[in-house]
Amino acid sequence: MNSVHRRRVGSLCHVLLCPLLLCASAAAQPASVVDSPHNLSAGGTGPVRATIEDQVCIFCHAPHNAAPARPLWNRATPPGPYSIYTSPSLNAAPGQPTGNSKMCLSCHDGTIALGSVVSRGTPIHMAAGITTIPPGASNLGTDLSDDHPVSFRYDPALAGKDPGLKDPSALPPQVRLDHNSELQCTSCHDSHSNALGKFLVVRNDSSQLCLTCHQVGHTAVAGHGNCSDCHQPHTAPSGPFLLKRATVSETCLMCHDGSRAGAANIAADLGKLSTHDVRGTGAAGLSGPRGRIGFSGHASELDGTSCTDCHQPHTMGRGSAAAPAVHPSLGRIGGVNASGAAVTVASYESEVCFACHGDKAATPPAVPRRIVQNNTRLEFSPSAVSSHPVQTPGRGAGAESPSLLPGWSAGSVMHCSSCHASESGRGGRGGGGAGGLRGSGAAGVHGSHFAPLLLARYETGDFTPESASAYGLCYQCHDRGSILSDASFAGHRLHIVDHRTPCAACHDAHGVSSTQGTPMANGHLINFATNIVFPDRVTGRLEYRDSGVFSGECFLSCHGVDHSPKRYPAEPGGAVAPVRRPPRR
Repeated sequence: MNSVHRRRVGSLCHVLLCPLLLCASAAAQPASVVDSPHNLSAGGTGPVRATIEDQVCIFCHAPHNAAPARPLWNRATPPGPYSIYTSPSLNAAPGQPTGNSKMCLSCHDGTIALGSVVSRGTPIHMAAGITTIPPGASNLGTDLSDDHPVSFRYDPALAGKDPGLKDPSALPPQVRLDHNSELQCTSCHDSHSNALGKFLVVRNDSSQLCLTCHQVGHTAVAGHGNCSDCHQPHTAPSGPFLLKRATVSETCLMCHDGSRAGAANIAADLGKLSTHDVRGTGAAGLSGPRGRIGFSGHASELDGTSCTDCHQPHTMGRGSAAAPAVHPSLGRIGGVNASGAAVTVASYESEVCFACHGDKAATPPAVPRRIVQNNTRLEFSPSAVSSHPVQTPGRGAGAESPSLLPGWSAGSVMHCSSCHASESGRGGRGGGGAGGLRGSGAAGVHGSHFAPLLLARYETGDFTPESASAYGLCYQCHDRGSILSDASFAGHRLHIVDHRTPCAACHDAHGVSSTQGTPMANGHLINFATNIVFPDRVTGRLEYRDSGVFSGECFLSCHGVDHSPKRYPAEPGGAVAPVRRPPRR
């Protein structure tokens, strides 16, 4: 032992306690506490050190007059109590810190002076007027609700309740539980060795330490592969989420704000007119209801919409998915199926949407309807009398769908995001045809300049001049030429071109639930908009009656004209068949 080292260690080595206390020479142990920030002696190289005290171990250990705690502990017990970590996703029951964790907190909660040791009558004087650990990452304070939980029993029973935890029998020898099988600060940190930085017991540059306990699934997204890119174990701004920002969404936007090469610029979409508002700004559009079901492996925001309502970041993938399958970018996220039952891992994109826009929905329809339905799950139900084919293939015969563009057929299936998506994104996820506009922005349902969060323009106001852009959303799948030539309905051109009546006046884009409508009255997505179409002033009726292929009749009043009824198809020459009206009384 050289003279410098001998002077640092002091009297403890004379009683042969240094091997016990891991105070061996630097030559025998290069990662010794002597060479770490825990060397608080005057000869220490860290930012906090004593003025003249040359003993290294004295700040934690003493051979005589120590506290009645192993290993020859030389500090007072911090008084507490502490605000402890709690989270809806935590299956363990942490209590107040115990054992080694409480020993660590005798310095790291900032309540006891660093130089205050049991074996000395007066505190050791520290340089630069420092008494306790300076504010910063090492000073945890007495609020541990924003720190990784400690002092809880980590046993097979806990692992059995939480699929995100590995069985403790799989822990490497460096990660140690205490004699009560409790996880403590010393499970992750070795106070005597800083060889790996931050006194870690296992490297964590690729999440090795985190993954000794946690099993979070596999992600193909490179930026999601390192826990420390999003999480921090101590003094986390998000509290129980242990994230680097105050909320899940702010953490995601650290990369997804256009600053990170290869990461989609989601922030650009969140500034648009209509958004899935994940920042609580109240932007117009699909700022849907909260109270979403939980899903495996992650927690949603407690105070509003979150990116993790739709994405499971630990299992996100790349690539595409044929409708109606869930897109890889959503990961193994939970949802609600067509029957209204919660599913841990959604199979279909619509199941993710139904978690917010299904039975718990409170968002009124964008267009007032004769039949009002807020539950999108029921609108798209396989039993619905008429719907866009999100849950099941279309039920109409090909002859009844002459307007579909190539790539689409009466038996096609589509995603919700075939219509609801960024207008500047890289295209919709629909299963054919012109599945979306082509842009360079982020794909997905984050935001659009067309409300309600639509891939293209869809005008719903009365007296809208018809154009390829005014109904650009419809014309993504439906051939404009076919529509305007009345191939599927004799009055299409008359209504939308001559009288400038929008598609939405007659058609409900989602569908009509079987609990409210009938195939005869609500086939072909018929559900009149009550701000444009009114009851017939002659009969008092507001309804459509289907009488066969391309055949039906309407009872209504629109633009001051009563249909009492008007029947379809058209007469030879293209005019809608006239109907004799009874005399008014």
